[in-house]
Amino acid sequence: MNIEGYFAPEFTPVAEAFAQILQQPEQRGAALCVQIAGDTVIDIWGGIQDRVGQQPWQRDTLVNVFSCGKPLLAVVTLQLVQEGKLQLEAPAADYWPEFAVLGKETITVRQLLSHQAGLPAIEQQLPAEALYDWYAMTEALEQQQPWWPPGTAHGYAPMTYGWLLGELIQRVGGRSAGKAIAQRISEPLGLDFYVGVHDSDLARISDTSRIKGAQGDAQAQRLLQAIMQPQSMASRAFANPPSMLTSSNKQQWRTLEQPAATGHCDARALAGFYMALLQGRLLDAELLAQMQQEHAYGADKTLLTTTRFGLGCMLEQADNASASYALGVQAFGHPGAGGSLGCAAPELELSMAFVTNSLDLYVLIDPRAQWLNKQIKQCL
Repeated sequence: MNIEGYFAPEFTPVAEAFAQILQQPEQRGAALCVQIAGDTVIDIWGGIQDRVGQQPWQRDTLVNVFSCGKPLLAVVTLQLVQEGKLQLEAPAADYWPEFAVLGKETITVRQLLSHQAGLPAIEQQLPAEALYDWYAMTEALEQQQPWWPPGTAHGYAPMTYGWLLGELIQRVGGRSAGKAIAQRISEPLGLDFYVGVHDSDLARISDTSRIKGAQGDAQAQRLLQAIMQPQSMASRAFANPPSMLTSSNKQQWRTLEQPAATGHCDARALAGFYMALLQGRLLDAELLAQMQQEHAYGADKTLLTTTRFGLGCMLEQADNASASYALGVQAFGHPGAGGSLGCAAPELELSMAFVTNSLDLYVLIDPRAQWLNKQIKQCL
């Protein structure tokens, strides 16, 4: 398998590990970028980007990184806090009056950011086409009662996170979340990151597909069993509307502005985002510290495993093999469904992104990305 791109000689073991991943059966294409103190030390890619195996992965290939985009959504929200347009302790209903019903009156912006609001799913069964109707989805959330008393527990919001925070951004910032991410993060930093891909960029997108026979681990099997129970909260979180599970290679999904899940980028853009965060180019020091501060830790009511959240990011769990970034105790970031990962290690002044079109079934951090991080750390 030919690997394209650049890596500093001292990171040769990382490039070799990346090549080994792509040589495994069912692996199709991927990219890896590592930046240290603003310098790019690894920027490599390889494999194929289409499902029929004819189109090589290019330097500018984009891929759906799913939940890896959630930290960008959180940063835009925190920028609005920084500008005084939002308050973390204020009820979300202060900015979204229709939200103030059915026990949601006191849910704060901070609780929305840290998955403590009790709104990881919509109970009312929605039609497939509702996924593409922003008004239908936000109205359904207005009519949703919290699944638990807000602030008393946490449960990951895989999709509703995008509509909840995106609606706040739209109401106080005057533009959609996808456009806000573009104007506040991607364009100023020159990052190839899109929530709502432009028609002119659609040809660059890699198709994603599940690895045949992927089993994940015990956590994944437990969550899959819950999702298969139609009335469960997990099923509603991941499969309501049902089109959530079947749309990722459709043009309608790729152009949809759903900032919790439809982010498309290359590894360079995701690593560049985290480096800009570490360098203080996106948030002031106080809000960056709050982003990395533990807000929720313990049993996750949605993912049915232990999670640890800051504001819009997952924090290091050194004692949990499936949830460790393998880069140090201060590491933070976010995995995406199937295996992509973007993260930062402040103590190393390091950012890393691994993006892939070969989707495995792990719930938290994919072993491929974790193994690469272990190799990176050994090379420092």
